Amino acid sequence: MTTHSRSTGFVLGAATVAMGLIAGVYYIFACCVMPALARSDDRVYVEVMRNIDDVIQNPVFFVGFMGALLLTAVSSWQLRGQPYRWWVWAALAAYALGFLTTVAVNIPLNNDLADMKDPTAAREHFEHAWVAWNVVRAVLSTVALGCLVRALVLYGRVTSGTSQRRSVPLSPSWGSPRSSEAESGGV
Repeated sequence: MTTHSRSTGFVLGAATVAMGLIAGVYYIFACCVMPALARSDDRVYVEVMRNIDDVIQNPVFFVGFMGALLLTAVSSWQLRGQPYRWWVWAALAAYALGFLTTVAVNIPLNNDLADMKDPTAAREHFEHAWVAWNVVRAVLSTVALGCLVRALVLYGRVTSGTSQRRSVPLSPSWGSPRSSEAESGGV
């Protein structure tokens, strides 16, 4: 069984935050950005999606995108001996599938959109597939977030129980933790 350390809790917490950020990105695309763009003509639709693809490729986004995967993987290793490790492993599996969806489907569609000249043909090729697969990765990253939150709650329960046991004051006369038996004179 692994020991609980501050770094273990920090990594699990950071994985949870990164996962929340990424789940939020996919969610906002699914419920706001893509429905709003669907109202646009083909030229505007393609231009805006190309601009989004250019802008989103930045260090801040990549920290969350890669961080969610790497921090969850590190956390799954750190918590390998804990009974709630399955929640972290489930999160890792769900996000890994979403990550692979991004790499195998959404990014190639973005690249196709950038290369195609005719806006109508580009949109026809891109829109429905990209939107559908974005919903898949939104669901997977949200499931991963839920799993990490559950693991974080369980981690907090275990570590708060450990810290409470450690904070029991030592009896000055015996040098051992006080107990109701010791205080009442029983042995």
